Amino acid sequence: MAPRRELGSWLEPQRPRPGTPSAYPGERLGRPEEGPRSLASFGRRLVALVVDWVVALLIAGGLLRHVPVGQFGPLLVLLVENVVLVGIAGATLGHRLLGLRVERLDGSAPGFVRAVIRSVLLCLAIPPLVLDTDQRGLHDRWASTLVART
Repeated sequence: MAPRRELGSWLEPQRPRPGTPSAYPGERLGRPEEGPRSLASFGRRLVALVVDWVVALLIAGGLLRHVPVGQFGPLLVLLVENVVLVGIAGATLGHRLLGLRVERLDGSAPGFVRAVIRSVLLCLAIPPLVLDTDQRGLHDRWASTLVART
């Protein structure tokens, strides 16, 4: 017996089948190629992270100057900044400046649990550097989030 084929409606967006290459990052996720809701490029995400890192360094240098946190002060500030801001607002300061936001795959806010998972993995440094075909880091894949343009 021949395998059953699903035809679907001609009104539904055409998504590539699993295993087929996408024309652009985010196509498999139903995201547009450019503009609002499209996936942010690695360069934009990197600049946003640099902005957040500079803010964390300034806060750690000013507020944690007399607290014995050692060399991990800025990293701790970056972690807390990411958890709080992504959990509440869906974006860090760097994301806001570059027109980005963190979302769940369905476009809703990530919430605190996903923000914690994503932030801890981000601070480990390696997961954000391992990208999939949609240019999402492991920290976003494991938290079921993505960084989209606003």
